[in-house]
Amino acid sequence: MTHLLRFRTSFSLFEGKPSFKENLPLKTVKKETHSKAKILSVTLLSVLFLFNAADVLAQEFYDIDTINTIEITFAENNWDQLLDDLYAAGNEDRLTGSALINGVQFTDVGVRYKGNSSYSPNQVKNPLNIKLDYINEDQTIDGYGTLKLANVSKDPSFVRETLSYEIARKYMPASQANYINVYINGTHLGLYTNVQSVDKFFLGNHFNSNQNAFFKGELTQSGPPTADKIWAYYGTDSADYSEYYELKSDDGWDQLINMLDFLNNFPGNMETYLNVDRHLWMLAYDILLVNLDSPVNYGHNYYLYQDDANQFNPVVWDLNESFGGFSMLLSGPPLNVTSMQQLDPFLYESDTDYPIISQVLSNQRYRKMYVAHMKTIMQENFNNDWYRTRALAIQNKIDSDVQNDANKFYSYNNFLDNVDDSVGGGGPGNQSVVGLTELMDARINYINNQAEFQAEAPSITGTAVVPAAPLANSQITITAQVNSANFVQLKYRDSVSSAFIGVEMFDDGNHNDGAANDEIYGVSLNVGSTDLQYYIYAENDDAAQFDPQRAAYEFYSVSIVGDLAINEFLASNELTVADQDGEFDDWIELYNNTGSAISLNGYFLSDDGQALDQWVFPDVSIAPHSFLTVWADNDVEQEGLHANFKLSASGETIYLSSPSLAVIDEVTYGEQITDISTGRYPNGTGDFILMQPTFDASNMNNDDLIFANGFE
Repeated sequence: MTHLLRFRTSFSLFEGKPSFKENLPLKTVKKETHSKAKILSVTLLSVLFLFNAADVLAQEFYDIDTINTIEITFAENNWDQLLDDLYAAGNEDRLTGSALINGVQFTDVGVRYKGNSSYSPNQVKNPLNIKLDYINEDQTIDGYGTLKLANVSKDPSFVRETLSYEIARKYMPASQANYINVYINGTHLGLYTNVQSVDKFFLGNHFNSNQNAFFKGELTQSGPPTADKIWAYYGTDSADYSEYYELKSDDGWDQLINMLDFLNNFPGNMETYLNVDRHLWMLAYDILLVNLDSPVNYGHNYYLYQDDANQFNPVVWDLNESFGGFSMLLSGPPLNVTSMQQLDPFLYESDTDYPIISQVLSNQRYRKMYVAHMKTIMQENFNNDWYRTRALAIQNKIDSDVQNDANKFYSYNNFLDNVDDSVGGGGPGNQSVVGLTELMDARINYINNQAEFQAEAPSITGTAVVPAAPLANSQITITAQVNSANFVQLKYRDSVSSAFIGVEMFDDGNHNDGAANDEIYGVSLNVGSTDLQYYIYAENDDAAQFDPQRAAYEFYSVSIVGDLAINEFLASNELTVADQDGEFDDWIELYNNTGSAISLNGYFLSDDGQALDQWVFPDVSIAPHSFLTVWADNDVEQEGLHANFKLSASGETIYLSSPSLAVIDEVTYGEQITDISTGRYPNGTGDFILMQPTFDASNMNNDDLIFANGFE
């Protein structure tokens, strides 16, 4: 029974049917049933308020409504010259100092300047890379060890980066971002954007692993790379790729080169090595937002990570010049406002210098998927003017901080005007920067008038699963009503670490789909013991549609009822319950759904998908309809059930496996709240919700918690 907890339920877009967002820290899961409360002795009003406040969880440091403060102190008074010297040396060495972040003291942090065109030794406000864990590897804030602060040198509006990341996070793994005021040795440098680093912490949260091949697209040659191909194949020698990619993992060149070889020379097998759907989302996003300082135009500002399904996944990065902040195509002169408004939505589709685009969009099915994704981004953010409302709300939050920034690169009036209008002067190079709505309103109108964006797509409604709560190792049927389609496909998987597999759905009366040609499509599948995640894709000759529309980043889930289940876990235990030695450790609770005792002798628990046999159960049984709890404290010498691993409060995956190493149940979760557990309601079979911990006892939902305190 696979359970992905990095999702949010959504009722506005999908007619009351919950869809699950892949690989994001848990934000809301049935928002009305989640609480951040640590104690039960609260008023009913407080309980209800806290249930709705669960959307924030443990992400306060990057919450867009939080303006952080960091006060860095160096022993050296000439710290600026020292940081300039380190930058010039180019070896990423750091100056060590202390930092006070939102009133919390951090010692021995490592600081360096970062950036390319945003850095200059002649300016006060330079971008910063700060490693809190530079000396002490356990020194983090909310689990984040590296802080990346941008100086907003290219954006008069101050919202391009934060707004762009907020939009991206709806459709793909992308960093969190907000703002931070920076002081060094008592001097206020100004207001910076505070962007989550794409590091092992990020990878673990979004891909459930962080040890695989990992690269940053990084151009190191001098001069503009106008003659270079983006994602080209240059042969088998890794030295030929070092000018275009920075290796961030211990190894991985062979995997990257194989991917580029297949992409360029054997594109028919693309999904075996590339997460094509995620790649299409990135292309649609970058081209729609005229984010030209990115791999759709310039071979840098992105990451590539190979997940456990052996697919490479692109990750967007450095969005400070999106919305037309960078206005030059490498294949020609700088673009004026009209040229950006009318930038081809199929940019470089036939250009052999851009296999990153041309090799993908030449596939007609992928092209339709690409259009469907771009239409979704437009519908949810731009057709309804949401982006302007959001930009103004963010500006309102930071208004006084921008006014107080004596080192900002544009004037305060430029800040106010640039959401709507072009402004110029005061920035590096004295360049003019197009207004967000000036660019996007005309751009959306232009794209919506293109023939492929006006074509009628299929509609997908009435998705159903029979039986609704299937038993392990049984057969299920999934049906959907699909109009105006000539091809319908179910994409499914039974583990968050697996790639989605496609199987065609039929309307022929032979696939439990009702009568032939009634526009009800069906397919039957044999399921194992882990949950099924799925989405539906439909196309006709002209257009395509997904259900959910944000697939595959959002998907539907079918809960499989098995004999044994991971029932509850607590990954941040400070005060709830102690073990026999008085230690407040993490714990994992199992539940027996059957009427008979089950021997766990030889079963396994693990938090590593590459080592399912990490900890083996001794000769112990779990009684019928009962609980059994294991301490996850990496202390096997203690008496009782103590696993040889700890749970990460920042998120990971827990696996329960049989003696033959078949996964029986797995749970993937995001950032956790201290002393708030995550558990099934009802026991053993229900969805996971946040709850007051119920160690070795029946789980309670929010209604139970309220009733237990005397409220009706």
